[in-house]
Amino acid sequence: MASEQKKALPFAANFAAGAIAGVSEILHSTHLVKTRMQLATGKSQHGLVGTFKSIVKEEGAGRLYRGLVPPLLLEAPKRAVKFAANDFWGRTYLELTGESKMTQQLSILTGCSAGATESFVVVPFELVKIKLQDKTSTYKGPMDVVKQVIRKEGLLGLYAGMESTFWRHLYWNGGYFGCIFQVRSLLPKAETQQATLLNNFISGSIGGFAGTLLNTPCVVKSRIQGATRVPGVKPKYNWTYPALVTIFREEGPGALYKGFVPKVLRLAPGGGVLLLVVEFTLGVFRKALGPPYI
Repeated sequence: MASEQKKALPFAANFAAGAIAGVSEILHSTHLVKTRMQLATGKSQHGLVGTFKSIVKEEGAGRLYRGLVPPLLLEAPKRAVKFAANDFWGRTYLELTGESKMTQQLSILTGCSAGATESFVVVPFELVKIKLQDKTSTYKGPMDVVKQVIRKEGLLGLYAGMESTFWRHLYWNGGYFGCIFQVRSLLPKAETQQATLLNNFISGSIGGFAGTLLNTPCVVKSRIQGATRVPGVKPKYNWTYPALVTIFREEGPGALYKGFVPKVLRLAPGGGVLLLVVEFTLGVFRKALGPPYI
């Protein structure tokens, strides 16, 4: 993300900037609504507002923050890995291809690679969060989920849904970083710091919307991770693409986009906030480190 005249910042700087941005981006109550909508099978009875009202009425407002601990623990390392991996893969692909600067194709490839890398970090946290946010959940807390999953399914049970998580993050990050590159090229050149921040927010928000649009059929990930596994019984939802076909056939195409509205309300502006905070933080690091980083 740095211009070619400046020396690239160290990996640790990108990692730290991503971590700081991750903490600033948590908008959790819409995440619970999204998860509930995706776990509901059959025809949707409630939309965004209806699901929100139903949770508050039946379970209390505090339930909106059920499963808050895993996202809090996850966001900093998750976003740190996202931006550090994007920087790492960007440099790697530029070196491999001999290109002197980033291109549209490379930005998409770099984003996909960063998403694939990020997916390996997030799976256990996502599993715990979904188990806690399920309406029928009887778990006492995050550690109770971990203990019960390990006892019943072994350590690898924490990685249920790894394949679907891999595809979800690959598509989202490819769309996010690829779109950021394109939008930045179309926006007027920023002449002030305020204009730079605004450009970052706009391009990040559009990138967040594009990434969400591309990976929203990840409803299957919630189904896979929310299911209770019974020894000797083949799960109904196991692998991403066969599960998508099953949901499409049984519930219709609209079911693939359950939870889209709360998800895009969180991730579109969230994508803008992420990029704004990351770039601002990297700017602070550049000034602190001095030449040749500025």
